Amino acid sequence: MAQSNIKVAVQKFGNFLSSMVMPNIGAFIAWGLITALFIPTGFFPNESLAKLVDPMVKYLLPLLIGYTGGKLVHDQRGGVVGAIATMGVIVGSDIPMFLGAMIMGPLGGYIIKKFDQFIEGKVKTGFEMLINNFSAGILGGILAILAFLGVSPAVDGFTGALVVGVDWMVAHGLLPLTSILIEPAKILFLNNAINHGILSPIGAEQIRTNGQSILLLLETNPGPGLGILLAYCFFGKGTAKQSAPGAAIIHFIGGIHEIYFPYVLMRPLLIIAAILGGMSGVFTFVLLGGGLQAVASPGSILAILAATPGNAGSYVANISGVLVAAIVSFIVGSLILKTGKQTEDLDEAARKMQEMKGKKSSVAGSFTKQQGEVPASVQKIVFACDAGMGSSAMGASLLRKKVKQANLNISVTNTAISNIPSEAQIVITQKELTPRAQNKVPDAYHISVDNFLSSPEYDKLIDQLKNDHTTSKAEEEKKVSAENNTDSNDGLLKEENVFLNQHFSSKEEAIRFAGSVLVKGGYVEENYVEAMIERDNMTSTYMGNDVAIPHGTEEAKKNVLRSGFTVIQVPEGVDFDGEKVRLIFGIAGKDGTHLEILSGIAITCSDMDNIEKMVHAKSAKELMTIIQRN
Repeated sequence: MAQSNIKVAVQKFGNFLSSMVMPNIGAFIAWGLITALFIPTGFFPNESLAKLVDPMVKYLLPLLIGYTGGKLVHDQRGGVVGAIATMGVIVGSDIPMFLGAMIMGPLGGYIIKKFDQFIEGKVKTGFEMLINNFSAGILGGILAILAFLGVSPAVDGFTGALVVGVDWMVAHGLLPLTSILIEPAKILFLNNAINHGILSPIGAEQIRTNGQSILLLLETNPGPGLGILLAYCFFGKGTAKQSAPGAAIIHFIGGIHEIYFPYVLMRPLLIIAAILGGMSGVFTFVLLGGGLQAVASPGSILAILAATPGNAGSYVANISGVLVAAIVSFIVGSLILKTGKQTEDLDEAARKMQEMKGKKSSVAGSFTKQQGEVPASVQKIVFACDAGMGSSAMGASLLRKKVKQANLNISVTNTAISNIPSEAQIVITQKELTPRAQNKVPDAYHISVDNFLSSPEYDKLIDQLKNDHTTSKAEEEKKVSAENNTDSNDGLLKEENVFLNQHFSSKEEAIRFAGSVLVKGGYVEENYVEAMIERDNMTSTYMGNDVAIPHGTEEAKKNVLRSGFTVIQVPEGVDFDGEKVRLIFGIAGKDGTHLEILSGIAITCSDMDNIEKMVHAKSAKELMTIIQRN
């Protein structure tokens, strides 16, 4: 258990560091291009334009990282305080403070978040703006001073020690050994911490003194991954072999290294091929004097060539290092694939990669298993979500209505993914959850949807099922009668839990508001609110049609005291991962007593006309009437 917790912590740490850097890759590319073009050893030396290089690497890039790190912790206010705090480490040092920004940005966001939580509900009306602005300024200023006096010298000392260590390794020919750490670190998504937190600052200093740096090639070299993918092209099996050529193009040309991670996870011994390939490439770079004059991000061969100093020797050295790495990893990877039993499941490997990353992968969809035909004689359809109390219940209600209208005698239920019955023939989930559902019931027919309230997949499925099913009228009438005799749960939707004309700066603020209503109403314990935040971070609770239904995780069901709802009208909308949400239904479900009213909400919200009426409702009673009519 302890080992598992450590693994999860490392994965989350790696993912957080990646999230600080990845949104700002464009800025790194801009700096790299300006450096490669206009410094004295660049393609078009220009003394005036070269003046952009130092301010960008010293101020712009660290500030962007610090702001992003703070915003990840506490939205806009966290970003502002994180940027202020980052300024302290920037001014306190002569070297690029990427690592300092990775420390001070999130720290600034954390401090202001804790302050806001402490004063929540204690600020008198009319003083909110004064308190917000002065608290951010005062706390940011204090952190900037502490960063200048303490953190900056500490990071300077740490970086100095690393420089000495790198110089010693280069002098003794040991730099290739760094691949023993760097290649496995990619799989753990720590590459951004290593590349931009450690290698880039030292590399930038080397560029200022020597005109180029070999360190900028250690992590970005696409050779090891290319060799592994080519080995699959020749000696892989099934889906892995078929998909490897496309993955190789994405990896080598596009620079998306994570595309090859699932191939390594299928055969963990392939990490040896990656390490030996990386070591061979670094040895070649050292031997031939390779290096870059700017950061190559992402690690594409095109980015590496663009950042290579403009002389023939450098091009020969860098291209040779990439090719040698690819050849060595190909040979070793081929031997590993040809020996031993291959049990290749690319879908499962992609799922593992997403679990390690801690969030949805931008390339995982490349490995999604192709579905066959809808099973014959379908008797059971299951909607599944993480907790089985919110999105899946709404989706099941809508499809159940469509099944009834089509006179199909098919059971439609909802459940948590961990509880999907083995006899389920068709399983419907959100796209992000499909790999987990496929792992739970691999023999079922899986359907992925983005919009639970109005997905075209529903009608498409009904049309396919109509050809294979006939309905027993007596059984259908019996089923309808049973549903009509169910005790009403309209009492769960109370007027005092309906809130109109609300405004939120972020989805977290909106979810916390919904959670606080459930806590005050005696529906849930206080820690259920954090579970609602966690659930939305796992998979967005946006349902489509401008509707979100925040609720807790499966583990948080024990914190639900009784079923309850809150309805929050947000006419101007609040951003849920790029989607505008104007109606929020906060849910606490216990023993299924909330499902009837949730079904009514689902059916009501499937019609955009009803959405518009609820968004423009002038009273809680008017909004409730719209729901209860359905």
